[in-house]
Amino acid sequence: MPSRPTNPIKPAKRKAKPWRLRFRRRVDAIPLSTKLVACIIVLLTVGTIGISFSIRTLVGNYLLQKTDTQLVNQAQLIFNSMDSLYTGTDNDGRSLMNTYYVEVRDGNYKSTGAGSVPMLRDGVVSEPSLPADGSIDGITLGQPFTTQAVVHVTSDRVPDHSIMQAAQSPWRVVALPWSEKGKDGHVKNSGVVFIGLSLSDQIDTANTLTRFCAMVGIAVVLIGAILGTFVVQSTLAPLKRIEKTAAKIAAGDLSQRVPDLPENTEVGSLSVSLNAMLTRIEESFHAQEETTEKMKRFVSDASHELRTPLAAIHGYAELYKMQRDMPGALERADESIEHIETSSSRMTVLVEDLLSLARLDEGRGIDITQQVKLTSVVHDAADDLHALDPERGIACGQVVLRQGTNAEHSAELAFQQGTLPDVTLTGDGSRLRQVVTNIVGNIHRYTPSDSPVEISIGVLPASISPESLSRMPANERSLRHLVEAIEVGQSMQVGMNYAVIRFSDHGPGVPAEARSKIFERFYTADPSRARQKGGTGLGMAIAQSVVRAHHGFICASASEGTGLTLTVVLPIAPVEPHPMTSADAERRSERKNRHGK
Repeated sequence: MPSRPTNPIKPAKRKAKPWRLRFRRRVDAIPLSTKLVACIIVLLTVGTIGISFSIRTLVGNYLLQKTDTQLVNQAQLIFNSMDSLYTGTDNDGRSLMNTYYVEVRDGNYKSTGAGSVPMLRDGVVSEPSLPADGSIDGITLGQPFTTQAVVHVTSDRVPDHSIMQAAQSPWRVVALPWSEKGKDGHVKNSGVVFIGLSLSDQIDTANTLTRFCAMVGIAVVLIGAILGTFVVQSTLAPLKRIEKTAAKIAAGDLSQRVPDLPENTEVGSLSVSLNAMLTRIEESFHAQEETTEKMKRFVSDASHELRTPLAAIHGYAELYKMQRDMPGALERADESIEHIETSSSRMTVLVEDLLSLARLDEGRGIDITQQVKLTSVVHDAADDLHALDPERGIACGQVVLRQGTNAEHSAELAFQQGTLPDVTLTGDGSRLRQVVTNIVGNIHRYTPSDSPVEISIGVLPASISPESLSRMPANERSLRHLVEAIEVGQSMQVGMNYAVIRFSDHGPGVPAEARSKIFERFYTADPSRARQKGGTGLGMAIAQSVVRAHHGFICASASEGTGLTLTVVLPIAPVEPHPMTSADAERRSERKNRHGK
């Protein structure tokens, strides 16, 4: 028995993508400007076609209604003029009433032979197609209807195309009953009369109007396409600029910004939002770069600083092992243990400072909800410095704003000797005490023990928010900006009240290019002396972190003469406005004149 052939396994066909998905992808690949211009052209085309069709329909219906009215109103007049149909002809063969077609039928609907058939030029005769003789099937008396034309050529001349086109136009016909009365008043004869008018004039009018609408529509579409292209291109030009700016930003240039436009427009609002976002991104990127660089430098410096005491501990331990069996080993062991203890103490301080900075960087280890008497903290710091350096002259007083004499000598913060004013603020008392202690410790380490120091504190209003103040870099330019804000705050009585603490020494000072670096971690102006005095290079970094945690500001500037001045600014409370006095108005006027405003 032959085996049944098996069907070979056909490879599975790859399923084709749906046509909708392919169509959508093709549409999405079209540029936005092309889509908008295409939509404008389509809308204009549809609109002009719709308007043209509506006009043609309205005009055609109006002309047809007018023709019907003319047929009904003129029917009796035409029927009464039947006697003159055969006598009123002109030279070219047209009857007197050649515009009307008239056919009279008797009571049996048979043609009586009376009527009128219009004749056109070149012997062309056009008449409506009517029911057969003896019938009016499908015809309602008194109701006009449209019927096709029957054309006859009665001459040997070839008619013009226009004549034939007019002759082939349909007819509008109305069937009306007629009756003829005798002298006795009785109906003598009756029947039906067909009266018709050719629609050639109406069709010609409609065609002419259609051609005119078509030409106007084409012109409107072309002009609309040109204007639409121009408007779309000019409207999308800002988006093109945004695209180019985004490409530059993607290439790595984060300083690029989108051109500003009016914010009441969609593109303008988008530009403002994008610029704000780009500013935040650039700041975050630079902050991340700065943090990464600081972290690398911090790890390197921390490793170096920790390596020094660890090397000393290891070295003295090895030395003790080598010399413990030699004569006088006990004395040398005490010396080695002393050095090991000193190095371990230095490493303990360094580790504690590192942990403190780490906690501050994470926002931990600080409580800024306490009420702190800042005057007591500063006064205790002055006493500590006097205890460390009894020969040093320490003057206490108040921070005031010294007005500038002209544009070249602007206003500045100055020391006014006297008692320390009472200042209380909300913050972390132990951390603020640590800030002041670190500053006093630096004065003790890096200045001669007999050089004078001025310590002052004051409360000054400034037209700047704590958030903006804490973001300013620790340099003298920021300090000048703060002084200008204090001028505005004093003259206008607006902004925030700030506690300003100044420590001015008259030691060797710090070069201008290195003043902002003293707040960097492990930076020391004199590393050898710092190690002799127990410095780690983290004191000012900790001070800056604490001050910024309080939304404050700290910077270093040159003292009058020689030395260094450290300024700490901490927010207290918003300024309470009060009525402007004549003295305030005078100071405000002087400030405007001084700055040329």
